[in-house]
This record gives sequence, structure tokens and C-alpha cells, in this order.
Amino acid sequence: MSDGLTIEPAAPADDALAKARRILAEKPDSMVESVAKEAGLPTRTVLELTPAEGRMLIAPEHFEALWQELASWGTVMFLVHTPDIVLECEGALPVGSFGHGYYNIHGDSPIGGHIKASNCAAIYVVDRQLTSRRVCSVQFFNGEGEVMFKVFVRRDAQRALLPDQLARFEALKTKFNEAAI
Repeated sequence: MSDGLTIEPAAPADDALAKARRILAEKPDSMVESVAKEAGLPTRTVLELTPAEGRMLIAPEHFEALWQELASWGTVMFLVHTPDIVLECEGALPVGSFGHGYYNIHGDSPIGGHIKASNCAAIYVVDRQLTSRRVCSVQFFNGEGEVMFKVFVRRDAQRALLPDQLARFEALKTKFNEAAI
């Protein structure tokens, strides 16, 4: 028998956030994209549920300056992850320039093309433990909260992070810290 009171179910977004939090609590080294897909949330939303000490936001206005910094790292791992492919490419990031609505990158590298930098809504410096290994990356997000691409600190033959790139990665946290800019 109804007493006339209706209890509204939790909003779907609240359910999705709770689901993502539960997944990350049970398995903190989960792939952010996998959790996002399972919970029905944008990848950026899930990344922001990870511990704050493992991520640092950089304003998209710093796209070019950050790219130029990354271009000085030598050979990096460049990754594009779509629903259909995870494309990994090792190479140096060419210094680019803006033209015709794109940030154009060309040079003596397998990494080249045209990036719609104006679609970049956020950049994160991400430092996480995945499957008992430290993974360090710089991730560029579009306005829908999805990853445009990622740049990773590379590993040596023993699977250790390259010390020079790791030092440069750590320096990004100071150089591009929002409070310092």
C-alpha cells in the first residue's frame, strides 16, 4: 500500500560515479578508460576520481609550451586510444606550429600530423601505479572528457623508466604547476 510518498532513484550520473569509485576502490590500478567505459562516464571524470597526488591539471592555454617541452625529451611513447585501436608509436615529438586551425607537427619522426589543439580542454600530468609498475604520462583531453592522446615516459630494456625522461617528467610538475603560472 502506498503512503503517497515517492522516493526518487539516484540520478544516473550519481550511480555511474558510485560505480566508478567502487571499481577504483576494489582495483586501484584499473585502466581509467576501462573504468570509464564500464561506468558510462567520460575518461576525464574517472581520472579525477583517482588520488589527487597522482595527477596535476595544466590549463590548455599551455598546450604549445608543454608540447615544446615534451619535444625536448627525445624518443617518447605516443599513444592514441580509441574504441577501435590503441596505437602506440615510439618517436621524438617534432616541434610544431599553428596553421589552418591545427597544430602541425612534421619532422624526422614517425610521429607527425595535425592536432586540433583548440579542442584540447585540459592536460594532466599523470603518475600512477599500474600492475605494480609506475606509469608516468602527459594526457591531453578534449571537451567531451575523452583523451585526445597521451605521451609516456619510456622504459629501458629492463622495463625501468628512463631516468632522464623521469627527471624531465618530475620537472613538469613544478614548471607547469597551475599555482606557479
